[in-house]
Amino acid sequence: MGREVSESCIDSLLTVMVSTYCNRFYANKPELAARRIEAIGYQVGHQLSERYTMERPRFSDHLEAIKFICKDFWFELFKKQIDNLKTNHRGTFVLQDNRFCWLTRMSIDQSPENGTSEELSIMADNKAMQSMHLYFPCGIIRGALSNLGIPCAVSADISNLPACSFVIE
Repeated sequence: MGREVSESCIDSLLTVMVSTYCNRFYANKPELAARRIEAIGYQVGHQLSERYTMERPRFSDHLEAIKFICKDFWFELFKKQIDNLKTNHRGTFVLQDNRFCWLTRMSIDQSPENGTSEELSIMADNKAMQSMHLYFPCGIIRGALSNLGIPCAVSADISNLPACSFVIE
């Protein structure tokens, strides 16, 4: 019997972690906060990948490992599979989750056509905070793949919330 954590607890933990690193520990250094959040995600992904692949044989190629991330690993984390996987067959993969649960509860500000500079500044801050929340899942993916023998860089695109695309290179 596996142990599970309430979804609301994970949401709260992620929110507090991002807020603490961005507003307290590294208030004037967002790039350092992003690196720390991603490093925590890396450790989590590495350990989870170790746990979920314990009974499996090693993967024979990168595509097989990526498919494992999209199906089994993602299902263990989010109770659903990745919605779409694309590749250029040259080492770049795009994983798309159309309703990424860690973004579904975030408010989406519709940009006014002629917003005041204050409104635009607030919207830019919100966008920056939303992107800060993505360093953790990017780290999880990078850590899991690293444990599977695939060194990579992972970035995220949230141009169409709550959909999220993770680019693995």
